[in-house]
Amino acid sequence: MLSLIKLPPVLSIKDVPKVFQEDSIMSGYRPPRSSATDCVLSLFQMTNETLNIWTHFLPTWYFLWKLLSMVFMYSAWQDSYMWPLVVYLISICLYPLASSCAHTFSSMSARARHICFFWDYGGLSFYSLGSAITYSFYVFPDKWINSSFHQYFIPIAVCNSILCTSLACYSRYPHTQSSRLSKALRVVAFAYPYLFDNIPLFYRVFLCTGDGCTHNDTNLLHMYQIALAFLTGFLFATHLPERLAPGSFDYIGHSHQIFHVCAILGTHLQMQAVEQDMLVRRSWLLEHALPVSFGSSAGATILCLLSNVSIIFIFSLPLFLPAASKKKAAK
Repeated sequence: MLSLIKLPPVLSIKDVPKVFQEDSIMSGYRPPRSSATDCVLSLFQMTNETLNIWTHFLPTWYFLWKLLSMVFMYSAWQDSYMWPLVVYLISICLYPLASSCAHTFSSMSARARHICFFWDYGGLSFYSLGSAITYSFYVFPDKWINSSFHQYFIPIAVCNSILCTSLACYSRYPHTQSSRLSKALRVVAFAYPYLFDNIPLFYRVFLCTGDGCTHNDTNLLHMYQIALAFLTGFLFATHLPERLAPGSFDYIGHSHQIFHVCAILGTHLQMQAVEQDMLVRRSWLLEHALPVSFGSSAGATILCLLSNVSIIFIFSLPLFLPAASKKKAAK
C-alpha cells in the first residue's frame, strides 16, 4: 500500500531554513512546507524525526492503558487518596502525546513548528506538576510530612509549571535564537522544576538518616529513575553522540532519540515507584498526613492546565500577526 503512495522527499541541512535545522544533524529533513498529510505519511519513512515520534507515540498508549487500569482497579473516582495518582497518570499520557504530535507536524511551516513545540513544552511542565502532586502525597519522607515545606510544595510546583512553560516558549522567540542561549533557557526551564520536585526524594534517598526516613524497597526504583533523568538531561544539553560525528547519527542514534527513550524508561520506573509507595505507605499516610483535597489535586491540575493553555495562546498570538509571520517565514 505504502509503495503506491508518494512519500515526501528527504532533504539535507542546506536545503531547509535555519529554524528547522538541528545541531550536528546533516540530513533526513522533511520539506519545511509539508502538508498535514505529508507529515503523517512521513511516519512511515525514515527521516531524522521518525524515531523521535514513535518513541513517544507508542508509550502514550501504554500509559493510557495503565491509567484506565488504575482507575477501574482501584475505583479511583470513589477514593480521594487515589486522585494524585490519577493526575500523575494523566500527565504521563499527555506529555509524550504532545511531544509526538509536535515532532509530527513541526515541518508544516516555521509558525507551525513554534506552536507545536509550545504545546510540547506545556505538556512537559504539566508532567512536572503531576510528579509534584504524587510526591507530595506518597513520596515525602515521614519526617517532612505536614512541615511548612510540605504545605507549600504544591502551590510552588504550580508556579514552577507556569514558569517552565513561559520560559521555554520565550526561548523560541527571535532575539533568543542563538543556539546557546535558546538551549540554555530550555535546559533551565525543564531542569529547575525537576530539581525542585525531587528535593524530598533526594533527601529521602541520599541524605536522610535515622527515624522517619521512609526506607523501603521503593527507594531502589527511585534511584534508577533519578539516574535516567540525569542521563536524559545530559543528552539534551550536550547533543551527544552526533556532535562527535556530524552526519553519522542523522537517522538512528542521535541524542534526541536516546533521551526520548531514557525519558520514557525513567517515567516508567517513576510510575512503578510512586504506585508502590502509594500502596505500601497508605495506612501510615492516611493516619498522619493531611487528607487529599480537591484543591490540592484536581484543583491544582485545572489551574495549571488553564494557565499553560493561556501562556501558549499568548506566545502563539504574535505569530499570526502579518509582520511577525513574515519575519518568521524569512528565517
